[in-house]
Amino acid sequence: MERRTVFKLAIGGAVLASTGFSAFTSAIAQGKDIVYLTPGLDLPFWRYLSKGIESAVKAKGYGYQALDSHNSAQTQLQNAQDSITRGVGGIIISPTDSSTAPSVLQLAQRAGIPVVIADIGTNSGEYASFIISDNYRGAHDVGTALAAALKEKGWEGGDVAIVAISQARKNGQARTQGFLDGLKEGGFTGREAGMQQMQSYTTDETFKFTQDILTANPGLRGLFIQTDQPAMGALRAIKAARKDGEVLVAAFDGIPDFVPLLESGELVVSGMQQPYLMGVRSGEAMIDVLDGKTPEKEITVPILAVTSKNIAEELPTVKETVFANEV
Repeated sequence: MERRTVFKLAIGGAVLASTGFSAFTSAIAQGKDIVYLTPGLDLPFWRYLSKGIESAVKAKGYGYQALDSHNSAQTQLQNAQDSITRGVGGIIISPTDSSTAPSVLQLAQRAGIPVVIADIGTNSGEYASFIISDNYRGAHDVGTALAAALKEKGWEGGDVAIVAISQARKNGQARTQGFLDGLKEGGFTGREAGMQQMQSYTTDETFKFTQDILTANPGLRGLFIQTDQPAMGALRAIKAARKDGEVLVAAFDGIPDFVPLLESGELVVSGMQQPYLMGVRSGEAMIDVLDGKTPEKEITVPILAVTSKNIAEELPTVKETVFANEV
């Protein structure tokens, strides 16, 4: 899939009307606070992205607050309503899913408050800028790396399963398709052994999913976990089943715990988005709007395919742009 096609998936057909920015700029800077509506700060990815936004907006003198939606569309909408009521200058949102984002965008548009979307995407609605990772290409690279590792073991004909983020999210759809395409292009000839979709995004949830997958697929040789912390639950389930070394695990995003796992080969690869950098770009886009400028409609941040073979080389960059200098 070409990159421009991925972007069309991510945008979900949303087009900013030619008069859209006038609606935003007419009420700019009524407030000096910028809020970030996030799916859940318990997930490291969103915490790192939040820190990037905070760094960018505070450097320009704006106040900042991150509001946790706890993966609830209703809570997300309530957070948006509360922010609009108190007259914030701008809203940055990582939607709980692409289908519920338009409700927030509509409220903000009516109030004349500009919105920047940081990851996930929306099915429709107006916004000033969309900051997105190339999820398709990143997952494609993960699939290729896992296929190569399976081939080294002589397991290219085994079963591979997925524990996915919500497929109602545009980025989730891109990760699944990219991974499957990468697997095939990497020489995988085995069976796709199904997919489980996360709801709570916890290690315990993925632990249970992995147990079920292992039970249903005795020939499982590969597993792709589509976000960071839940991958730890998958590894724990593999150990509990005494299948260490028998199932190769690929992940997405990154947490500090991944570093020793990649170094030891317990994790084969992780497609690491750069959430801190995404946050900085999101904050910068919002500041441009508040300064009366027009940011790019779509800003793409590359994904790092970090493997057990290149982890030493990539680690300095990973520490800054992925882990927000927390390690």
